[in-house]
Amino acid sequence: MRENRGAAGVDDQTIAEFEKDLSNNLYRLWNRMSSGSYMPPPVRRVDIPKGDGRGTRSLGIPTVSDRIAQMVVKRYLEPVLEPAFHDDSFGYRPGRSAHDALAGARQRCWRFDWVLDLDIKGFFDNIDWELLMRAVRRHTDCAWVLLYIERWLKAPVSMPDGALVSREKGTSQGAVVSPILANLFLHYAFDRGMKENNPDIPFERYADDAICHFRSEAQALSLRQALEARLAACKLELHPQKTKIGYCKDSNRPNGYPEQRFDFLGFTFRPRQSMNRAGKLFVSFSPAVSDKAAKAMREDVRRWKLHHRNDLD
Repeated sequence: MRENRGAAGVDDQTIAEFEKDLSNNLYRLWNRMSSGSYMPPPVRRVDIPKGDGRGTRSLGIPTVSDRIAQMVVKRYLEPVLEPAFHDDSFGYRPGRSAHDALAGARQRCWRFDWVLDLDIKGFFDNIDWELLMRAVRRHTDCAWVLLYIERWLKAPVSMPDGALVSREKGTSQGAVVSPILANLFLHYAFDRGMKENNPDIPFERYADDAICHFRSEAQALSLRQALEARLAACKLELHPQKTKIGYCKDSNRPNGYPEQRFDFLGFTFRPRQSMNRAGKLFVSFSPAVSDKAAKAMREDVRRWKLHHRNDLD
């Protein structure tokens, strides 16, 4: 938990303050969890601006002790769920990263002409609790794990003005246990259906962002319609603006399709001038840092306030 850092929750206790009486704090937490009397405190809501400047994204910040408790459940669930997860799921999994997903997308964009860029609208805020708990129970019958997951899902949200708001769906984006629960939900809502019904369509999924690859536009349109129905049955919705069909144009693929680029995990895939082994230029469909990510990097460097006159103090 110290490595992950993170802000204080509703009790304003930091990790440094928790560590001042570490042994007693951990003992009290263990004692309450093992007796079944642990009740998660409210989650502090923090609104951060989105990278595109359109609105804000809500994060739920649990207390330090609550994050430790959630880490216990996460470490219990990971070995149980990892063998069941799909090979093309990369988000929030040990030994996998966003760069692995990008490398897979890069290779497949060379082999397949068309892509479907998927984005689920308000995914973390709209996860259905009943469906999620049904998925958890398929993998474990551990009573204390089920008990505390349900309590964390139902924990109220503390708004910036101090008001407590109850929830009926969703899981806090910022909670330690949320990523593995989100992966489990999408395993049944998306990954498993792709493996059983569309085994010839490869994909890369990182949390609720996914890229699917196709031989034809008709195949992409057909899958989009099927996924809309499938996600609706799971009480989710594809984002109408962010979900797009694209064409992977390069030197060997002349096509006038208007959408010839897509963003994935901070990178923009589009036709770019490249050089082959013989030193000749050609057009390759490949990724590079996106404009939005590059802007964030420049703003970060400006905040360093580097000296422009290196001959002065």
